[in-house]
Amino acid sequence: MNLPNALTCVRIALIPLFAYVYYLPEPRWALMIFLLAGTTDLLDGYLARKWQQVTSFGKLMDPLADKLLTLTALYVLADTGHIHWWMVWAMLGKELVMVLGAALMLRHTVVAADLSGKLATTAFTLAVFAVFPWHSYAWLTRAGGALMYLAVALSLYAMVHYGLSAIRGGKK
Repeated sequence: MNLPNALTCVRIALIPLFAYVYYLPEPRWALMIFLLAGTTDLLDGYLARKWQQVTSFGKLMDPLADKLLTLTALYVLADTGHIHWWMVWAMLGKELVMVLGAALMLRHTVVAADLSGKLATTAFTLAVFAVFPWHSYAWLTRAGGALMYLAVALSLYAMVHYGLSAIRGGKK
């Protein structure tokens, strides 16, 4: 197993730890775990490309780890009243559509990640950071809530964009 794939595995292992620590009396540590997991996401992709270690495992597990981390963060935030439940359900539905679409298109085409998906991921990370219960700044929480709406919209836009790209023939 190469280092980029090991980092993906570390991110997956951090997800249940993040959820567990979130429910402890001091959720700030959960935010640190979330940010560490997000850092492994940046690092594994960068290293895989730089060292030419892109693998089938990484192509499958890296986006899966991202989806699981995002959905877990959304779940715990909704469960504790920091975001609306419909956001969790919208993202879960979107991810199910993406997985089913990918399974149907797998033999025909590959749709590469692009700017719309990366913007949605970045918006979710920033929104989670801002709405996370680690501070007492109402303005930051409100900004995070607005950013969460934007993140959901960008994510749904990315789904449509990827779907249209797949229909048109995939890889750019």
